[in-house]
Amino acid sequence: MANPIRVKRSIVCKNVDAYEIQSDLNTTYIPRSGDVGLFEVTSLGKHRVIQSDSGRNVAILKNDLILAAFGNRYATSQFEGYVPQTPLLEVDILGAGGVVGVLKSKNAAFEDIEPTKMKLMGYVCEPGTKQVINTIGLGHQLEPYTQTVPSGTRVILSLGASMDSGKTTSAAFLVHGLKRTGAKVGFIKLTGTCYTKDKDFVFDCGADVVADFGDLGYPSTFLCSDEELLSIYQTLLNRLAPFDLDYIVMEIADGLYQRETSMLLNNPVFTSTISNTLFSSADSLSAIQGISWLEQRNLKPFAICGLFTMSPLLIQEVEELSKTPVFDLDGLSSSKPAKLVGYNSFV
Repeated sequence: MANPIRVKRSIVCKNVDAYEIQSDLNTTYIPRSGDVGLFEVTSLGKHRVIQSDSGRNVAILKNDLILAAFGNRYATSQFEGYVPQTPLLEVDILGAGGVVGVLKSKNAAFEDIEPTKMKLMGYVCEPGTKQVINTIGLGHQLEPYTQTVPSGTRVILSLGASMDSGKTTSAAFLVHGLKRTGAKVGFIKLTGTCYTKDKDFVFDCGADVVADFGDLGYPSTFLCSDEELLSIYQTLLNRLAPFDLDYIVMEIADGLYQRETSMLLNNPVFTSTISNTLFSSADSLSAIQGISWLEQRNLKPFAICGLFTMSPLLIQEVEELSKTPVFDLDGLSSSKPAKLVGYNSFV
């Protein structure tokens, strides 16, 4: 007898163990963010690989069977998409971590590139039931927000003017610089779409421990409530507490005007836990405007960095208009940032 077709389990579904497929729900059930389904690839588009539950990127082919989860996505340089509001048999891959939904808009860079499309074969349910398995909180207890930062730990935000402004790279090189001073440093990615590339890169740059919202089963944080975002934050802080870190560098995805980023940065209950802010920008105008926006919320950056630092002329423009120190990647990797963010005996 022929072997059954292997199911490729995406990383967002890594905590899904025993299950049954219920195909009779396909035309009646309205999915929620985090609900898991079994899908067959019907046409290949932008996504030709997914990140598997092992963390490895695996190629996907037409007719492959994929275990993935419904979710929303906000990515200004890529896709905007949503969990369908009615029963739906055809979905789009919105993110390489296994997030699926319905594409609403895409960046013009993908004008001639369609999303990879899949057919719902059935919902993934608890064995012997029609209870659809949801990845959010699966195997993990979300904790209420208490405004509690681990004792002796400073939280440094890595923010940006927009997607792809340099936030993750800046955070990673800042971690590298802080580690060179002898400090113990962790990294959190608080918001975004499930995919471990960013936290893996920061770990490679020297972080002692890394964590993100995906560890708690969230396909994405887009459209999460204030309460959910703060609960994710507290849960991740508590996870890092046993490591006795001197710093936690924490990235919030996308730009300052993005929904969840703006919600958090305008919430004093959240900002009261922040010690310092690092701001990344791709150009001089957004750099200056971003500094002003953050200063109005008592989040003045200790330094500014990002893609604009690739140009000496753009650095000059910023330095002529702002007293905020400018750091390129070499500067972030040095011991200089530690002198600005506060330290004990690390330097």
